Amino acid sequence: RGSGQIIYFHDLAVPIDAAMSLKDKSAVTMQTCKAQGTSAPISSSKEEVQKAFPIKREEVLRWNGWGYRDSGFVLNDNGNIEFSGKGRYSLSGTELHKFKPFLEERFGFDTNLKTFSQPPPDLTALPRVITNHSYVEAVRPFCVKISDDGMDRIVHSHGHTCHELFALRTGKYGRLPDYVIWPGSHRDVEKIVLAAKERNVCVIPFGGGTNVSGALECPTEERRTIVSLDMTEMDKILWIDDDNLTVHVEAGIVGQDLERQLSEKGYCTGHEPDSQEFSTVGGWVATRSSGMKKNIYGNIEDLVVRIRMVTACGTVEKSFQGPRNSIGPDIHHFILGSEGTLGVITEVTMKIRPIPEMRKYGSVVFATFEDGVKFVREVAKQRCAPASIRLMDNDQFLLGQAMSPAASIWKSFTDKLKVIYLTRFKGYSADKIAACTLLLEGTAAEVLIQEQRLYSIASKYGGIPGGEENGKKGYMLTFVIAYIRDMGFDYSFLGESFETSVPWDRVVNLRRNVCDRIKRECERHGVRSTPIISARVTQTYDVGACMYFYFGFKYAGLSDPVHVYEEIEAAAREEILAGGGSLSHHHGIGKIRRRWMRSSLSDAGVKMLEAVKTELDPQNIFGCRNLLPSKL
Repeated sequence: RGSGQIIYFHDLAVPIDAAMSLKDKSAVTMQTCKAQGTSAPISSSKEEVQKAFPIKREEVLRWNGWGYRDSGFVLNDNGNIEFSGKGRYSLSGTELHKFKPFLEERFGFDTNLKTFSQPPPDLTALPRVITNHSYVEAVRPFCVKISDDGMDRIVHSHGHTCHELFALRTGKYGRLPDYVIWPGSHRDVEKIVLAAKERNVCVIPFGGGTNVSGALECPTEERRTIVSLDMTEMDKILWIDDDNLTVHVEAGIVGQDLERQLSEKGYCTGHEPDSQEFSTVGGWVATRSSGMKKNIYGNIEDLVVRIRMVTACGTVEKSFQGPRNSIGPDIHHFILGSEGTLGVITEVTMKIRPIPEMRKYGSVVFATFEDGVKFVREVAKQRCAPASIRLMDNDQFLLGQAMSPAASIWKSFTDKLKVIYLTRFKGYSADKIAACTLLLEGTAAEVLIQEQRLYSIASKYGGIPGGEENGKKGYMLTFVIAYIRDMGFDYSFLGESFETSVPWDRVVNLRRNVCDRIKRECERHGVRSTPIISARVTQTYDVGACMYFYFGFKYAGLSDPVHVYEEIEAAAREEILAGGGSLSHHHGIGKIRRRWMRSSLSDAGVKMLEAVKTELDPQNIFGCRNLLPSKL
């Protein structure tokens, strides 16, 4: 094992074309390509040793919020909101003159209501470690590092739900893991899990820590020693197969690190979840993640070829890497979405593709959200969707406009002309306009043909091209939007997003009903200011779409704002389910949505999950209690 780009064959499961020796595999020549293989930001700099974050991740990442410590929305000396940072994002160093007035006017945002985070705690005052010296000594030879340091325990006690971060910021620490362990290989994990089984220790797998379903929280009722198994030192590409276009990786590799290394060989996976900068391949598999470019590359279940997972009763893996099989139910589908309840994912074989020759952004403006839905529905029906196609409602459109940097006098003038053209000559209403962002990938000829087809379809529904720059800005906004929530925390504002999937004929009604329900619930719970409520269609399918909802409010005057938020979100989820939406499209269940699992899957479906858990893990070694509270 070494740092950098070494191809590593330790404990390798040989691919089906084993006639090519391992030595030959390491000597495979790759095409060179200077293009970046991902549309997402590669936000760790060259000076940071080409790794998203170090083993002490709080040195680079926020311990009580999203992303990098040096990046985020802040109030500068001019009284304007600025995005800080050292060039990690396209917005870095940009002053956003319109953003603060927009938030103040529409949502009562008030920078006088300061609620800054408390500093890191006195580590001696944290909940005590439930020691297990026998276990520690048994696993020490199989760890890159083992720690009971207070800060390590805090960092590994949470994900990124609203209530988890609010608790950290206000100095409230619940059940913490007792030890954090970083394994170095698949065999290390087997030894660590076996020792846990022999000594009845609870193990919670941990990747990038970006989970938003409460899945990483330690159960408060757990009295055994809890180990957080941090997989991020298992971060190597083990081999790349040119002939079959696959890559075999350790599951702790972070998305941006994987894409950076693949791009040096001329490849990409094309999997770009919003959290790609920080989330790991193992986390993608464990939550059944979806990426923004799934129209070309597929969701994680489409990309996975082979998985190795260590369970309490041994390693689960297939003996082959063929494209399809008919040998009973697919064991991968027990692993995908298992959320740490059945075992630890250690290695994954994924499909890869050559980096596309061309990448082009675009955007279309529609008179209403309903017109935009007709457009994306027709695109899905004709099966001509680009890599990414996302439709924003009016509230998100206006938010995006407010986050535009200050323009030159000429650009301001031309922007005003565009508004006049849309409102006076095309009859668009400023409070109804919706926008669709596009990302097209392929050869130059393919992109041109697709672009013409998309804009032709858009014109049938009154759509007007909005320009490439707006499309790119809208796409890149996805990777900084979580930083907005952290700024809100600083000024008495709570916010979060949640998602669902829904049939096409219910998209419009679902958006209206959920937004109306949130407004009513805010009034019922005493939220005094106008809440932020917006929606977008983010992924399209033959039979339906993924929808995101963004929701936030000023919580001044509320005695328990997190409880209020959770009550309102639960009501919104009830509305989603009543309107034909799913419990989750890709965020997963964790602990915050498990109450609806039985109604979503049926009694028999729940029994199937419970039976697998009981057989694989009768001692509940993987005791995170996600998915189903009874046994999982």
